[in-house]
Amino acid sequence: MYFNDHHPAHFHAIYGEFNAKIGINDYAMLDGYLPPKAFSLVVEWAGLHKNELVANWDRMIKKLPFSPISPLE
Repeated sequence: MYFNDHHPAHFHAIYGEFNAKIGINDYAMLDGYLPPKAFSLVVEWAGLHKNELVANWDRMIKKLPFSPISPLE
């Protein structure tokens, strides 16, 4: 996520030279591109951390620092 981002609620995923915006509510790729395997891993991670993603989006709106979210193991 980036401070001062815009709705809909989303996060950014970067994989090598690829970059995509992923919706927090439905994990849809809103913009950009990720290879299918990378996108699948991002969706798996987002599903495990949806509450944390929502909380960080709320923190961003309130101009508070983000809380770290663990990587996919």
